[in-house]
Amino acid sequence: MQSDLPPHVLVLFGATGDLAARKLFPGLYRLALAKRLPAQIAIIGSGRRSPGSDDDFRATVRAALDEFVGDVDEPVAEGLLERITFVPSSADDGTALAAAVRDAEDRLALDAGVTIGDVRRLLYLSVPPQAVSGMVGMFAREQLDERARLVAEKPFGTDLESARQLDATLGEVFTEDQVFRIDHFIGKEAVQNILALRFANGLFEPAWNRHSIESVQIDVPEKLTVEGRGSFYEGTGCLRDMVTTHLCQLLGFVAIEDPHAFREGAIRAAKSAVFAAIRPLDPERVVYGQYDGYRDEPDVAEDSDVETFVAIEAWIDNDRWRGVPFYLRTGKALAAGSRTITVRFTDPRHRWLQPAVPGRHEPNELVIELSDEPRIAIDVRAKRPGPDMALVEGVFRLDLACDAPDAGPLEAYERLLLDVMRGDRTLFTSAAEVERLWEICQPVLAHPPAVEPYPQGSWGPQSALDLPLGGWRLGNHPA
Repeated sequence: MQSDLPPHVLVLFGATGDLAARKLFPGLYRLALAKRLPAQIAIIGSGRRSPGSDDDFRATVRAALDEFVGDVDEPVAEGLLERITFVPSSADDGTALAAAVRDAEDRLALDAGVTIGDVRRLLYLSVPPQAVSGMVGMFAREQLDERARLVAEKPFGTDLESARQLDATLGEVFTEDQVFRIDHFIGKEAVQNILALRFANGLFEPAWNRHSIESVQIDVPEKLTVEGRGSFYEGTGCLRDMVTTHLCQLLGFVAIEDPHAFREGAIRAAKSAVFAAIRPLDPERVVYGQYDGYRDEPDVAEDSDVETFVAIEAWIDNDRWRGVPFYLRTGKALAAGSRTITVRFTDPRHRWLQPAVPGRHEPNELVIELSDEPRIAIDVRAKRPGPDMALVEGVFRLDLACDAPDAGPLEAYERLLLDVMRGDRTLFTSAAEVERLWEICQPVLAHPPAVEPYPQGSWGPQSALDLPLGGWRLGNHPA
């Protein structure tokens, strides 16, 4: 904890929840291990129900580190834990929390030899969407919004109207510059690498258009079921949970025009231009599915028609992408878990060259795996050794974890937590982006397709497999 960041008081609402255990506290630990946290930091967990004493809460956090980090550096873990406390709060009562925040700020200012105004206040809302309005009201009453940065987790509303209401609520208390809407997919190293891969290589940028690209697939299947989150899914569904946030943001990064700089204004403006050009979705080109057994999950209605699977055809009406379909797919209880972007290039149609497999002309594809250890593959064809002009298929692979072993990438939440403390909003979503993505998806929300059943461990409904011309790379196209 020796970075040059100013002192911080981090208040984590929902501190006993699943996200905090799996991502936030492990992320804070890894930042501490890398000496990227402020030298002076106080972390206050909060929620409606107290886990007991501060020591009880620290034990809960330590258990999360043991489970989701594994072998921890004991001095680093202990140094982090001793900075953590818990203070109950709710939308109706934040008095004790406000007092604890100000006490922590006084202490940090004294220790660092700075004024109170130099201590940053970070409010992280890991709470359900319906709880946000009440919490924001409490912040205003207790004046916790002063000098604060507010981190809001998706989903940002449940439709266009609720998203606008949420932004209006936030705007009554916070300025837009204070609000950091977090979408952890954007924080992934591999997602940012899309920009580097394209704009740093003359091999790709000249061909990154409708003249050379046949289609783009953004595919995020999951093997897991809803895993005890039936209540959340009943109120949200797959489209709201994944498509209006993660998958559309990935589309924005793939289709973006040259932003000319990696900074907030440039990236946001370039993404917003893409989103403005996306045609509102056609419900006839959207497939909803529900895995067999979903209705038997806890907290799920026995006649539920909530979708656990979505496949979409989207179009971008601009000069670069007009006529190129973008296929988005995600769902629960599928055959494999993956996060893959596939750029399928057009066939050059030199028919005098015989395909590697007679009768089958496979396209060139650029495949970007959005794992924590990014990998890139390019399908190519070359001449098969021998007397005949026949082709063989091969793959160029780039494994960045192997080729840059000392690079030390940050996991998504680590990167985004660090960016909030730096005040860097480049990888966070603006209110205008959120509103536009809801506009794009609104026709499907207003006229949802019928939900089709699919077996667990499959690739979803057959109609979804048939959606892309030539099939998906995963599931019904050779990997």
